[in-house]
Amino acid sequence: MRDLYDPASRPARRLARLAFVLLLGAMAMGAARAQDAATLKARYGELTDRLANNQFGRPLYLESAQTPNDLKGDIYSIIEHPYPMVQQALRPAEHWCDILILHLNVKGCKSSGSADAKRLSLAVGKKYDQPVDQAYKLEFAYRVAASTADYLQVQLNADEGPLGTRDYRIKLEAVPIDAQRSFIHLSYSYGYGFSARMAMQVYLATIGSQKVGFTSLDKKPDGSPAYIGGVLGLVERNTMRYYLAIDSYLSAYTLPPSEQIEKRIRTWYDATERYATQLHEMDRDEYLEMKRNEIRRQKGRTQ
Repeated sequence: MRDLYDPASRPARRLARLAFVLLLGAMAMGAARAQDAATLKARYGELTDRLANNQFGRPLYLESAQTPNDLKGDIYSIIEHPYPMVQQALRPAEHWCDILILHLNVKGCKSSGSADAKRLSLAVGKKYDQPVDQAYKLEFAYRVAASTADYLQVQLNADEGPLGTRDYRIKLEAVPIDAQRSFIHLSYSYGYGFSARMAMQVYLATIGSQKVGFTSLDKKPDGSPAYIGGVLGLVERNTMRYYLAIDSYLSAYTLPPSEQIEKRIRTWYDATERYATQLHEMDRDEYLEMKRNEIRRQKGRTQ
């Protein structure tokens, strides 16, 4: 009788084939990650001029797109943080609750699940301090798609959203530029059906009628920029708010823990006020007090 691990035995041949298949899979995943990293680095090269010369006053490029059923915003930016720190800060799912809560519409966030199946439960509500149980719920599956010495990719996916929206996708990619700087790409998108389309039309015809995004379409008679409005303006504003939340979180990451929360919320608000035409919604003290309450409540729920 042949030994189980005799190379000539049938079980051994099956094990060898399985090992070979797993090896090929690992090689394919490694090649895909290398390609993603190369693609992002190539994008950095393509955007050199736009990162250096733009209306944002910082090395940042924003673009948006609409299809009949989807909206998407993308931001590419150089950030003044070394890649190892960016990777350490943005890889854990729990840290993303501290990032997302900075957005004025996020009322609470809770992480759960095992290391291989993390979830983020998000409560999204009005632009004032609102109880979590009165807010809309978004259940994100959280996944670290890649985390190597020169490339990070994090994905948050939610199948359903409020008011008939669906397929929420947040993707963050990062690569090092040099010892002190990183290049990141934030993609924010979601789909919508008939009911969501009607809700957006009502919003844009009423309280959202004067709100604009960042893309300049033309000049007004007085020479000032004529910014994009409508649903593309909406997605551009939210993409920028999430980007500024990431940057604000990173800016406080190396501080003592007791100082981080206050630093984050103050940095986020001040950053949004640089683009007050698009992002101003409330006074500084009102925002700071609202977020202190919401973060205090969030920390109590996660302890």
